[in-house]
Amino acid sequence: MVSEERIVSPRARGEDRAQETNLRPRSLEEFIGQPKVKENVRILLEAAQGRGEALDHVLLYGPPGLGKTTLAYIIAREMDVRITVTSGPAIERAGDLAAIITNLGRHDVLFIDEVHRLSRVVEERLYPAMEDYALDIVIGKGPSAKTIHLPLPHITIVGATTRIALLTAPLRERFGVVYRLDFYDDEAMKRIVQRSARLLGVEVDERGVEEVAKRARGTPRVANRLLRRVRDYAQVRADGTITRDVACEALGMLEVDSLGLDDIDRRVIEAIIVKFDGGPVGLDTIAACISEEADTIMDVYEPYLLQLGFIDRTPRGRVATKLAYGHLGIPYDKEPPQRRLL
Repeated sequence: MVSEERIVSPRARGEDRAQETNLRPRSLEEFIGQPKVKENVRILLEAAQGRGEALDHVLLYGPPGLGKTTLAYIIAREMDVRITVTSGPAIERAGDLAAIITNLGRHDVLFIDEVHRLSRVVEERLYPAMEDYALDIVIGKGPSAKTIHLPLPHITIVGATTRIALLTAPLRERFGVVYRLDFYDDEAMKRIVQRSARLLGVEVDERGVEEVAKRARGTPRVANRLLRRVRDYAQVRADGTITRDVACEALGMLEVDSLGLDDIDRRVIEAIIVKFDGGPVGLDTIAACISEEADTIMDVYEPYLLQLGFIDRTPRGRVATKLAYGHLGIPYDKEPPQRRLL
């Protein structure tokens, strides 16, 4: 699946009232949080614009929902170029990649989400496009086959991945810029909730903002999802205004606790503590116990549990920490490991 969009420069466009419900920031000025990444991107953009060149290829990585796709769109808008959006699993054959790239114009952006899932054949065809701005296309088969060297305009590949370790070294090294997006701090999350509430036309007081923000797992996508559900609750069960009490009641119905943990998070921790005596236990075993995919646990749930310090990764598997026991109200009676005598 490939989508294409003509990006209008923020300097040239007016405010589009019809797009107010789209909560995705449309410029670097609107983008909240990630100050180091944002400043580096700003320098990258200004330098490329000053030289009249295409941006270097950019790789964005980090847990889901932190703004990788948003940054790709912002890069294209700030450069005033077209962006073509696809994903690693969608490019099944080398011919699919050739069809996409040959339709790009000068300085255009090709955004590949989940870039680590590109097939090896497609990935190898991408190398000359990134490095030499050319494609080698084979026409025919057998002794009559011919190779055509097709020059390409200078384009920018923006890749996004949640699992950078799965990228091959040759592909990773062809990205001139690599940025990691981290979980957002409390202040940034509150500003994101306030901005989203304003765009959604929702009345929310300061304590309501704080309650939604602190349960959003440091992730803007989660914050916006929770805000929409709290808005629905406030509309149906309250007077439409989101207060702390309204937010607590709504999020309680969604089984999102004070730290933002939902039912799956708690089931992961409980499986480690109750069924396997705190661990260590393998990820596949945890997944089988709670009927969830191992990749989903690793990509979606585990990063935040690690951030909170509720689980540890060890060579033998996952281990629940004392903090996890305390959060679930389970007595922690494990003896600390004895220091080995040398």
